[in-house]
Amino acid sequence: MPELPEVETVRQGLERHVTDRRIKSVEVLHPRAVRRHVAGPADFAAALADRTVTGVRRRGKYLWLPLDDDAAILGHLGMSGQMLLQPVGTPDEIHLRVRFRFDDDGPELRFVDQRTFGGLSLSPGGAELPGEISHIALDPVDPSFVDDQFVDALRRKRTGVKRALLDQTLISGVGNIYADESLWRARLHWARPTDALTRPQARTLLGHVRDVLNEAIGQGGTSFDSLYVNVNGESGYFDRSLAVYGRGGEPCPRCGAPVRRDPFMNRSSYSCPRCQPMPRQPRL
Repeated sequence: MPELPEVETVRQGLERHVTDRRIKSVEVLHPRAVRRHVAGPADFAAALADRTVTGVRRRGKYLWLPLDDDAAILGHLGMSGQMLLQPVGTPDEIHLRVRFRFDDDGPELRFVDQRTFGGLSLSPGGAELPGEISHIALDPVDPSFVDDQFVDALRRKRTGVKRALLDQTLISGVGNIYADESLWRARLHWARPTDALTRPQARTLLGHVRDVLNEAIGQGGTSFDSLYVNVNGESGYFDRSLAVYGRGGEPCPRCGAPVRRDPFMNRSSYSCPRCQPMPRQPRL
């Protein structure tokens, strides 16, 4: 699933190409793509005609496009969603779900989603922050993020540190890939109890989370297959910089020990058994 760096890469591309453009028409080719818009596909399309996109914003893994009537188009990429800019007349993608045409007859915005786990909806009054995602915490690359508040909240929790990093009500945008990479840099095992972290350890971990996310944004995110691409259809290349994620059995770049893969919440966690020793009383 796309995490913060991938969604931010898409946001930056959309901001350059759709801001201040007026929507001429919307075509919904698969109703599941707008299933969260309870009034249905026809209402979704009619409500957006003649509206102007005034920007593109992000909270965690969600995107929204504020409109000139104080509403917003809220979007989530799910497992395989793509927001693509294509010249008018370009052949439709196999999994094209929603098409936005603009009155300048410039490139169309296309929502493509192979697995249809993502989706779009209209959020009335949501231009500043859609109410549907107001419960999601700020992410560490947001200028409004307060480090001390996060450190205090992290140390109050009684769970494993990786579970805490994946808690979108505590810190948003961090998923499996970037949690593992940040914990490796911080030399912390994923099952380390949060209430056993010292304040310096928590602040160091946060610094590594922020560094990893910013580095990944700079490299266009992580692409393991063709499902994640930016608005121009290009893949990110942060996968070349991964130290442990997806590298089970390979030598740790720091000490040479074989990277370990453990089951974790129906997924996997990757860590170095030497650099990130299992705590005596792990919280799984």
